[in-house]
Amino acid sequence: MIQWQWPDYNPITTCSAAQLRCNGGRSATQFATAAPGDQVSAIWQQWTHAQGPVLVWMYKCPGAFSSCDGSGQGWFKIDESGFSGDGVTVFLDSENPSGWGIAKLMGGNKQWTSTIPQGLAPGNYLIRHELIALHQANAPQFYPECAQIQVTGNGNAQPDSSYKAAIPGYCNDGDSNIRVSSLGLPSCMNITTSANERVTKLGPHQQPPAPPDLQDPRTSRLQGHRLQEGS
Repeated sequence: MIQWQWPDYNPITTCSAAQLRCNGGRSATQFATAAPGDQVSAIWQQWTHAQGPVLVWMYKCPGAFSSCDGSGQGWFKIDESGFSGDGVTVFLDSENPSGWGIAKLMGGNKQWTSTIPQGLAPGNYLIRHELIALHQANAPQFYPECAQIQVTGNGNAQPDSSYKAAIPGYCNDGDSNIRVSSLGLPSCMNITTSANERVTKLGPHQQPPAPPDLQDPRTSRLQGHRLQEGS
């Protein structure tokens, strides 16, 4: 098992909760291996509401997985999908059709696939998938998941500090882009993720940031890579 095991099914409802980092999960006993450029998929066994964004983060552990807790300003975002509805036929509160990233996940067999950044330096990493359910007005529900991946290869790239955030710490409870009305108003269409809004793009050199398109039950799993015992 490469996924950190969480204690309950309850949603996280505040940005300051310690559980926001990895859902209160604990270190796993295994890890998956992946090279820069590889695709990694997370699968949810069940999900209900289609409103809300999907975010994927990574964090380089300073050493062994057994001592890695994801603390400090080391999280960088590698993928995200927010709201892309037109405000005419697809609104913020539409269940079907929905213009939200979570709707794409639900329409893709509850699977989300992201790419490990090219050139990323090898090492032990946490990968964090986050769904922010926005089906209740002004009451975001955070559902994060963490798993362990060992990145291989000979890359040497790491995002600089302007791409990194602490979790908790990357958002505030009063942020308008997560505490939204469910009235489907076109004025809310340009929702973006809050602090650390940029997706990390790495290559031989640090690339300029790309603008964002704009966060389980908690039973996601990663697939497609060989499992090994953690350390």
